[in-house]
Amino acid sequence: MDDHKPPEIASGIYWVGVVDWNLRDFHGYQTPKGGSYNAYLIVDEKIALIDTVKAQFSGEMLERISQIVDPARIDYVISNHVEMDHSSSIPAIMDVATNAKLFASSKGQAGLAEYYKEEGFDKWDIEVVGTGTELSLGKRTLMFIEATMLHWPDSMQTYVKEDRILFSNDAFGQHVATSKRFDDEVEDVMEDAGIYYANILLPFGSQVLKYVGKLKELDVSPSMIAPAHGVIWRKGVQRIVEAYGRWAHGDSVAKVLVIYDTMWGSTEKMALEIVEGARESGVEVRLRHLRKNDWSMTMKELMDASVVAIGSPTMNNGMFFTIAGFLNYMKGLRPKDKKYFLFGSYGWGGGAIKAMEKEMEDARFELVMESMQVKFRPYEEDKEACRNIGYKLGEIAKENAKS
Repeated sequence: MDDHKPPEIASGIYWVGVVDWNLRDFHGYQTPKGGSYNAYLIVDEKIALIDTVKAQFSGEMLERISQIVDPARIDYVISNHVEMDHSSSIPAIMDVATNAKLFASSKGQAGLAEYYKEEGFDKWDIEVVGTGTELSLGKRTLMFIEATMLHWPDSMQTYVKEDRILFSNDAFGQHVATSKRFDDEVEDVMEDAGIYYANILLPFGSQVLKYVGKLKELDVSPSMIAPAHGVIWRKGVQRIVEAYGRWAHGDSVAKVLVIYDTMWGSTEKMALEIVEGARESGVEVRLRHLRKNDWSMTMKELMDASVVAIGSPTMNNGMFFTIAGFLNYMKGLRPKDKKYFLFGSYGWGGGAIKAMEKEMEDARFELVMESMQVKFRPYEEDKEACRNIGYKLGEIAKENAKS
């Protein structure tokens, strides 16, 4: 293979995406490792481009394609998902590949019409496809699979039947910037995939389980999974599919996660005592200070915890702003089958516990015992009570673990 060509992931199939080395925020959570927008070019009797990249990188993608073929020769463009990080270079491609036909799901077509009505959508030759629709490229056959709510209504995937490569778009991805292209070439890929799932796909567990069942019905057994973000799965295909099944099912371990913020250290003292009590019960314990740890990793820790304790000082007669923000974020991600405990401190006036309890009640999250709060600072009897509570939470964690 010509060393100047983009990586060839299989014979005649190339990665033509871009690496976003400086990405540090995505969907509102932190991406300290950067990210990528993956697009794939299949060169057969017909030439197909599967997905595109964020618009600001369209020139880099076109340059990469040009190292393989003239972009004007592209026959088919597959839009697996209309979200802008995947679709916003479609206008640039369609301007160059003027004879190309664009394929999308029915909701994908509707989304593209809304996004790109000023960029020439009305001039594009677009065909709506559904699960089981096939497209011949010559020696290869593409089959489309609707993946509704993984993680948008329009989402679909493209499967190359002969090579058994699944172009999965947002499913099975990770946010990581690397010059490597495959899962067996990088470290911590499952950790990165878990963080990604916890912050993007966690609310859609039932849809993920239906999707996994659909793959079996269609006899789709990929030997490679090429997502739209991160590295390509070639050695760990079975491992990541099984992990998605566990995460979607809401599996958890005997683990207590303590999440808190503090102003003058009182809530922190309570948190540390709860951690110590839970540790004494023999379970795994994790502690997350919300201004010192990013929310994305905290959600990853929460995903497999069976018990979560959340602590806040009172500020302006309510909960601390970071706790309020995190509870709102967590509520949107809808973690399954967790047990919760609330604690906190206050000075001249309370309010944090009441506000937190209201938020948890509205979200239908289950509280396992009466909340605890202290005035000004925890004294020895308060610390002992916190340790006892931590121990009880550890015992509850053992009972609530689900696999």
